[in-house]
Amino acid sequence: MNKILKSILIVFGIFIVIGIAWFVSLMSAFGVFDKVYSTDDLKASFEDKKIEIYELKRYFNRIVPKNRFVEIEFSSDHELGRFGIKALDSTAGDVTGPMFLEWNLSTETAKMDSLIRPMGWSRATLAELKEKLDNADCIKIESGEPTKIGFKRSGMGMYLFNVFDNPMPDSLKRYYDESCAYMYVGPKLALEYGGGAVGPQCFGEKMQGATK
Repeated sequence: MNKILKSILIVFGIFIVIGIAWFVSLMSAFGVFDKVYSTDDLKASFEDKKIEIYELKRYFNRIVPKNRFVEIEFSSDHELGRFGIKALDSTAGDVTGPMFLEWNLSTETAKMDSLIRPMGWSRATLAELKEKLDNADCIKIESGEPTKIGFKRSGMGMYLFNVFDNPMPDSLKRYYDESCAYMYVGPKLALEYGGGAVGPQCFGEKMQGATK
């Protein structure tokens, strides 16, 4: 009887360990244990890497064709977590038509070559872009004005800098002030938190301020 009970307890213990491991793995996949950044963290990083961030912005908007919108996020030196490209209306500058969007692309494949070749890019272009992102301590960039530059991910969310070349209009300042997903910092910078499918959708500071 004791042997049977012991066997049951062992099996039960194994299931508990497996369950805990599965739960921790699931939470990790959703980024539950990722660092949460404050707006002060983002401001400090921007000030520390301001020169590199503006160099990244200039470089990216120079290599992206005027008739294209491009967003690109690196997950490692040779892996793209996200890559999107869309045609722009050449007269209005508006995004038109469907957007090509894929996740988890290797930069060292013929498929990637075929996607970037029409823009005049090569693997060397991607390598230089990755280097400039690393120098700016960032992982993602979207073309346009303002240029959105992804700082870090936390779970499924993304912290971003909205970087302007010229002072933003008052209407945008009011929008950034009023939206909980943005934080106005100055005439040429607004912080952004892009929430994922699950988890927070706003800056914690903005939510705390709204409840006071």
